Amino acid sequence: MIADQIRAAFQESSQRTTRPRRLIEERLIELADSGADFTIDDLWQDLRQVEARLGRATVYRAVEMLFGAGLLERIEFADSTHHYRVCGGTHHHHLTCTQCHRVVEVDICLPIDQFTSIGKQTDFAIEGHSITFFGRCPACRTHPQHHHYH
Repeated sequence: MIADQIRAAFQESSQRTTRPRRLIEERLIELADSGADFTIDDLWQDLRQVEARLGRATVYRAVEMLFGAGLLERIEFADSTHHYRVCGGTHHHHLTCTQCHRVVEVDICLPIDQFTSIGKQTDFAIEGHSITFFGRCPACRTHPQHHHYH
């Protein structure tokens, strides 16, 4: 359950449960259910309605910590703003067309026991991974000389 993973990550990162931390935790669990994108400011403005003293830095640190733990994905927009989305357990990878640069999400993931065995072999505590596939999409294969901009 993503909710348990979020709670566990907060517990590891700080020993004491403060009210702001609990609010951030609960809000992120709600966002995990809805699958919505959010920015750090969105989250901060939301939570300030409930806890006026909550500092932006607290929210920022919580988001960075969860991103580092692999529980949030960061989506970079063209205007260089970062949106975050709770990974919600459906881990996906990206497939990029080398010709038109279209990106497709692929819902496959390596089984967890593979990570365990990679960890054992290398004596690493694996904290996350990213896999990107490259290839040419159907449109580019049909017209190899044309540049399609999707």
